[in-house]
Amino acid sequence: MRVVAAMSGGVDSAVAAARMLDAGHEVVGVHLALSQSAATLRESARGCCTIEDAGDARRVADVLGIPFYVWDMAARFKRDVVDDFRTEYAAGRTPNPCLRCNEKIKFAALLDKAVALGFDAVATGHYAQVVEAREPDGAVRRELHRAVDPAKDQSYVLGVLDADQLARSFFPLGDTTKPQIRREAAERGFYVAAKPDSHDICFIADGDTRGWLGRELGAAPGDIVDTEGAVVGSHDGAFAYTVGQRRGLGLSRPAPDGQPRYVVEVRPDTNQVVVGTADLLGVNALTADHARWCGPAPEGVVSVGAQVRAHGAEYAARAWAEGERVHVRLDERVRGVAPGQSVVLYDRTRVVGSATIAAASLERTPVA
Repeated sequence: MRVVAAMSGGVDSAVAAARMLDAGHEVVGVHLALSQSAATLRESARGCCTIEDAGDARRVADVLGIPFYVWDMAARFKRDVVDDFRTEYAAGRTPNPCLRCNEKIKFAALLDKAVALGFDAVATGHYAQVVEAREPDGAVRRELHRAVDPAKDQSYVLGVLDADQLARSFFPLGDTTKPQIRREAAERGFYVAAKPDSHDICFIADGDTRGWLGRELGAAPGDIVDTEGAVVGSHDGAFAYTVGQRRGLGLSRPAPDGQPRYVVEVRPDTNQVVVGTADLLGVNALTADHARWCGPAPEGVVSVGAQVRAHGAEYAARAWAEGERVHVRLDERVRGVAPGQSVVLYDRTRVVGSATIAAASLERTPVA
């Protein structure tokens, strides 16, 4: 196969490219230029996509002896990921930009361009597995599964991939732990073998999401209120708060019972942040939109595992689809679920699909 290896400049994508080459594929390395000011982000950046990252990726390609290119997708990334992130927070939601990047950039823009240029597939350094399953009629179906290393599993952020995209995707690291990958990189002589992992949101280099939002959206002073509507504090922008948040509230009035208070709702229409006690955070019913299925959509009510955070726990649940909308009923109450987060559904280790949470509530009526 002719394969584009997406090379971020880190150790994971370097080993992924090497393994694809070892497997006998014709490999071309591609680094995605996603930042419109990459030259200003130096080695101290917490994210990725700096000018140094492009250089690191090129050095690995030289060691492997494969062609290497930089594809400029900064404008597409800004529109589909950065602007979407800003818009979601302004609307009182809490998005995950990594899912959006995988959906819109790495497995849409990148994959589409690769196929248009005559390539068969894209390989990345994500920790996940693609397993081939055989249908009763003999056809082969590719399924997305969790990685063997639970500490590095990235199947959650790949839950936006559909069956067609999975058919053209390779994740060569899914059967290996991160320490093993670093040892392999060192044995291969890769300069990036000991390079630290990227953290946080790649386009917020200093990791200060609240500061970034403040600069992008401007100050918008408003009230922090309790569940009875009484003003208990003030803020400079409701967009800087998310459901479940406890720290940094700066409340002027303590709770009557002395219990800590958390953000339980963000109201962008009135520019209010609502705080309440921890018991108000527990939800078990999710309504989610923008359903993306990694295979056939489930029919009827199905038992699944549900995960609402990239590195969070999986909860037993039942789910059913209604077109682009998905309903999920968790078997237990989960705290701090915010609109805008993604819920990813699993059948044991297999990823069934994902959707974006629109609303979360506590329901006491059993699912029929």
